[in-house]
Amino acid sequence: MSERLEWPDGFERTPAGDRDPYPHGFRVSRTRAFDNVLEELRKMDARNVQVETAAPHTQAQPHRPYADRDPDDPGVVVYFERDGRQFAVPCDRWNNLRDNAQAIAKYLNAKRALERYGVQTVESEFSTQALPSADGDAVTPPEPPHEILEVAPDADDGVVQAAARAKKKEHHPDRGGDREQFQQVVKAEGAMLDE
Repeated sequence: MSERLEWPDGFERTPAGDRDPYPHGFRVSRTRAFDNVLEELRKMDARNVQVETAAPHTQAQPHRPYADRDPDDPGVVVYFERDGRQFAVPCDRWNNLRDNAQAIAKYLNAKRALERYGVQTVESEFSTQALPSADGDAVTPPEPPHEILEVAPDADDGVVQAAARAKKKEHHPDRGGDREQFQQVVKAEGAMLDE
């Protein structure tokens, strides 16, 4: 019997009929995917980390669900604190726990990459994942980098660079484009080339 996964306010759920396995085949075990989430959070000095699923988790490794448990709800939610602020990173886009956990690990890695390359600080990037304040402000999750560039999630570097070049030309502020959209393209390119 599955437990009920509490989904954070301000984040939409993916309809069950729209969930598929990740099409490009994450090549990790379920255990490794959940360990990858924890590893990324350790690298960013996150505190009070909680990994939640609709499956029961082991006592020895509370971030991991039992290997033989496959709940009807494959969503994964990671809660943590950083610099005194609380954040949630949920994913239920894929139809299994492994793919959703690995997607979160990849997302966290991409956010850290922005800090490494000096594009923006992780704190400002994570503002999109901040939990709503007590007054009920909703939070909109960011668009994935591959969707911003309109390429496949596993596109090779040449495809990513070509798509980014075209998008930067289209949105360049010196040519009448929108500065915010231009910056989103720059960030998306950096995130995808770092994977």
